[in-house]
Amino acid sequence: MSELTNKQLSFLGLFKEVFNWYPSHYPAEERKLLFKLDVSILIYACLCYQTNISNAYASGLKEDFELNGNELNYLNVYYYTAYVIFQVPGMLLMSRPKLARWLLPSLELIWGILTFAQSRATNIKQFYAMRFLLGMTEAPVFAGTHFILGSWYSGPELFKRAGTWFICNPLGSMISGYLQAAAYTNLSGVGGLEGWRWLFIIDGIITIPVAFIGFAVFPGIPDSPRPFYLKEKDIALAKQRLVKANIKRPGRLNLDVFKRTLKRWHIYIFVFCYICMIIAGYPSSYMNLWLKEEGYSVVQINKLPTVIYGINILVSWFGTTVAAIYPSWIIYSLLTICTSFSSICMIVWKIPTALKFVAWYLFGVSGCASPILYSTVNTIVKNDSEERALIMGTMMSIGYSFNVWVPLLLFPTAGPDGAPRWRKGWPVALVSKKEAVSAEESSNDEEETTAIQSATKIKD
Repeated sequence: MSELTNKQLSFLGLFKEVFNWYPSHYPAEERKLLFKLDVSILIYACLCYQTNISNAYASGLKEDFELNGNELNYLNVYYYTAYVIFQVPGMLLMSRPKLARWLLPSLELIWGILTFAQSRATNIKQFYAMRFLLGMTEAPVFAGTHFILGSWYSGPELFKRAGTWFICNPLGSMISGYLQAAAYTNLSGVGGLEGWRWLFIIDGIITIPVAFIGFAVFPGIPDSPRPFYLKEKDIALAKQRLVKANIKRPGRLNLDVFKRTLKRWHIYIFVFCYICMIIAGYPSSYMNLWLKEEGYSVVQINKLPTVIYGINILVSWFGTTVAAIYPSWIIYSLLTICTSFSSICMIVWKIPTALKFVAWYLFGVSGCASPILYSTVNTIVKNDSEERALIMGTMMSIGYSFNVWVPLLLFPTAGPDGAPRWRKGWPVALVSKKEAVSAEESSNDEEETTAIQSATKIKD
């Protein structure tokens, strides 16, 4: 995976490497370029967090709209349907240099406007429509950011940045929980608005300025129009780094992209691995439904699940960094042991409450699985920019298409098998965890075979 993979590091050496973002053997100009990229890409990307609809649902939305049954599932179905449809087109647009710099900030601006609009919804049908539009605007954001990272960074530096960027997802959900708790406690009734409506207003107030910051600082890819803080020599150095790391710059976008992608093994392994991750991880974000069923207060319902996101943040950052040093299957195996234990606890169900809290919180260790996988895609498919974008878009599209129908069958909100008991869902989630590890190991084997074949050709 990197030049560090085969090194034997002591614990102190590993600790130092985790924080070694600007290696001393890099020239001063290269370290300065990395710092500029870190500030512009990572800080902006980490500010683009999402509103957690389940927080609003559990904090009064359900009662105010007199919802029952599977409306929360349907809210997610509408969102993920649009998310799936617009994923691949959005990612292919992201691979175009002239669009890469402006696409994400533009979508962020639209997202902020729609977030404001949710605060004024008067019925569930309006929410369904806005969730669909939100899914459309958010479609290329997650995979697109990973694509951007893979267009500037390589090796250990890529894994470190990917892990750091990924923490914005659980951090956003964590902040959303605290915001909803504060809004419910301090803003309920202010201006004649319920507390859950204030969450959307606050998120909108934060989001729109972030979008305008993005127009100024987000760099796109090295071939995009140059932002003000990058000089011509910075761009030249960035392109030299791509050549050194064997990362191919964008080429033509035509039907041949689909043909050559479908002829190689990458798309099949990575898509299958991501599907397993999606199914396995789906129920872990609904601890608040269990707390609601157990009779905890609204403030507790919003605050207690944030521990999962805190664990997610720590593991995402540390685990992804370590995966640049040691084989990623080791990390996957460790997190699978933890999350499998949690799933078994949920399958048994009748366990002490304290153990159930432990089980819910252990789901947080799965946080590093996704950034490791995307960094692996960036590393293995670095010789074809368009294929890389297509694979990432397809991973998200097909993976999240399972979120359109799987929740209704395996993770319904209501009914005898409904949340949070999920008699059918928890066993399937357990099996999916194991399949994800198997798929990751297969990708590592294929990578090693390809590397040996390439080395043999060079030797010959």
